[in-house]
Amino acid sequence: MDTPKPFRIGIDLGGTKTEAVLLSPTGSPLLRERRDTPLAGGYRAILESVAELVAEAQARVPQGAASMLGIGIPGSVDEVTGLVRNANSTCLIGNPLPADLERLLGRPVGVRNDADCFTLAECRMGAGSGYPMVFGVIMGTGCGGGLAIDGVVGEGPHRIRGEWGHFSVDPQGAPCYCGNRGCVETKISGSGVEAAFLARYGEALTMAEIVAGARAGEPRCRRSFDIFLDDFGRCLGGLLSLLDPDAVVLGGGLSNIAELYTEGVERVRHYAFHNDLTTPILKNRLGDSAGVFGAAWIGA
Repeated sequence: MDTPKPFRIGIDLGGTKTEAVLLSPTGSPLLRERRDTPLAGGYRAILESVAELVAEAQARVPQGAASMLGIGIPGSVDEVTGLVRNANSTCLIGNPLPADLERLLGRPVGVRNDADCFTLAECRMGAGSGYPMVFGVIMGTGCGGGLAIDGVVGEGPHRIRGEWGHFSVDPQGAPCYCGNRGCVETKISGSGVEAAFLARYGEALTMAEIVAGARAGEPRCRRSFDIFLDDFGRCLGGLLSLLDPDAVVLGGGLSNIAELYTEGVERVRHYAFHNDLTTPILKNRLGDSAGVFGAAWIGA
């Protein structure tokens, strides 16, 4: 007799929001909830928030039915020490997140980079479906990437495959938490654009306010937004010249900026090493936090 397929719980732990999904054995979403990531409370508060979301999802699983749990994080886990590294939610760095969650929840937990989870989800049932090689981009609080080949999202021997956000494109640029300067993340993430605006004008605006101001013609916002689009074109154009993928899928909160698919794509064409670039640069189909589905599928 065939073993029943499990229910799947996915958690997408972002720098701003944390989202949970519960998938039925057939893959249908039964629960989807999003809440603010409690960064101000530090590492312990994040653990407790994740545990609460898992408990809420598990409560919907019929008694006696199997379930699996996966979590996407904005970083990676060192394969030797088990400690989180390279996370833009810096309070996670140096902590044994998988082990702590397994102790707290009393169950196995699968953990992968959130951009890998996003790319997997979009290749399975989203905008990347059917393309042999897909580069998935997350542009939100931070910036990351994942690479799928024939539907498989590999991690690499150091678990950093696709870590495009920490490719240094400007050695004179703003310092990045990773220790380098001018990383892609400092240029085209929400936090990077906000920090650049503050440094340039001495006023703190959110990314949403900068975008709205640019559309309204406010000169400072317009200049900052134009720099953002040009940086997007330069960074992604260089990536396309290196990998020449069959498609790029954009995710994260900034993927909702309509100008990325018009002005932004034109900048990409300008910087890529090809006179007639035709690579599709696609908006996700599963929502700006599609990685929560990928997290459910990598669950342990």
